[in-house]
Amino acid sequence: MSTGLVSQDTIVALATSPGANGAIAVIRLSGSQAITITNTVFKGKDLQKQASHTIHFGTIRDGDEIIDEVLVSVFKGPNSYTKEDVIEISTHNSKYVIERLITLLIKKGARAAQAGEFTLRAFLNGGMDLSQAEAVADLIASENKASHEIAMNQMRGGISNKLQEMREQLINFTALLELELDFGEEDVEFADRAQFEALVLELKTHIGKLIQSFAYGNAIKRGVPVAIIGKPNAGKSTLLNTLLDEERAIVSDIAGTTRDTIEESINIEGITFRFIDTAGLRETADTIEAIGVTKAKEKVRQAKVLLYLYDDKDSTADEVIAQIKELYYPGLIVVLVRNKIDLLGGYQPNAMDTAIREALFPNYSEALVPISAKDSESVEALKQTLLDNIRAMAVEDQQIITNSRHVEALELALAALEQVEEGFAIQLPGDLLAHHVRAALRHISSITGDIDVDRDILGTIFGKFCIGK
Repeated sequence: MSTGLVSQDTIVALATSPGANGAIAVIRLSGSQAITITNTVFKGKDLQKQASHTIHFGTIRDGDEIIDEVLVSVFKGPNSYTKEDVIEISTHNSKYVIERLITLLIKKGARAAQAGEFTLRAFLNGGMDLSQAEAVADLIASENKASHEIAMNQMRGGISNKLQEMREQLINFTALLELELDFGEEDVEFADRAQFEALVLELKTHIGKLIQSFAYGNAIKRGVPVAIIGKPNAGKSTLLNTLLDEERAIVSDIAGTTRDTIEESINIEGITFRFIDTAGLRETADTIEAIGVTKAKEKVRQAKVLLYLYDDKDSTADEVIAQIKELYYPGLIVVLVRNKIDLLGGYQPNAMDTAIREALFPNYSEALVPISAKDSESVEALKQTLLDNIRAMAVEDQQIITNSRHVEALELALAALEQVEEGFAIQLPGDLLAHHVRAALRHISSITGDIDVDRDILGTIFGKFCIGK
């Protein structure tokens, strides 16, 4: 990876969240002059004579004026986050103090850091690969246990380690293929074709699993969208209120009460679910309600999970089957929810259940959960069904990707490897095989950054980071 993009400037920024109510703020500097610049305004020990990974108490001064009492942490490259000399100043979390300190440090020779520039330097200086750097942003944005675990795994090289290993093997085989070209007249083979085919198959399998994991990873990262659908008075709003344990949606016996969508999120065992209560599905002459019905169907198209509520009194098996088939699209998880079992004295399987199961299982749904939407204990079984379905999307011991850029690169790499396989089948010459292998390598390497990555791509990736990271 070329490091030509690394700036020689010393950069400075607030590393903690601006506007936070905490007592302490941290200002970070990175670059060859980080220690020298800080030393010019720090009254205490001579920072240039201190060991790495030490903390020192003193004051920051502008001339004779004391701006604040601080703790200064010293990290000497390459044993730092950016692989450069890094200073972190822990100061009191006053907007005035922070602005004075940063302005003073810039006056002494530092430059205000751009969004993500500290992590960009860590990547360009070899501290992490590109997929690990992108995981830093995911870690900062993680809002639940599951997304945190995925981001931490990616930061530790969970995705890139296996790709790096296979990439090295592909490079070795490509070199042997190209070496054969130098001995073309002698008709020799340096690359073991059987071993090469096995490697391509293994890499295809691994990439295919990574691509499949995106559906799970993206849902975890952004929260799983769950559309609550059914006829008017099926109990959708009651269910939402029970899930949230608060009166969020208006509940009424009057059909058509919910005319717009209501969205709320809850965390269930480390996974965030975004529940969407929608207008009841029915033909209506009411213009406003009809708009609500249309929006309800649109929300289903945006959802990962569909909770379809019905009850024995107001629905028939044919109605449920017809609406599920109308709403279904490949990849949608459909959970059939038979509501109001409390009115029957509990759940008893009946002919309606049998008809629905026979018509919809397993092509459209694999779950039918009986509940009373008013009973929180009853709804616990529904929560567990949701968890089971989402967790089933993840393959055991499989790495999870959450980045759409990675998916696109992996799909292109997979297409190139399929061309390599086709080349084996028709005994394609080594130079043409090498062409397809190089294409696969290029796409794999764009994930980890093991090629010169376009400046605009890096700008897009790191521009999404917060200032100071």
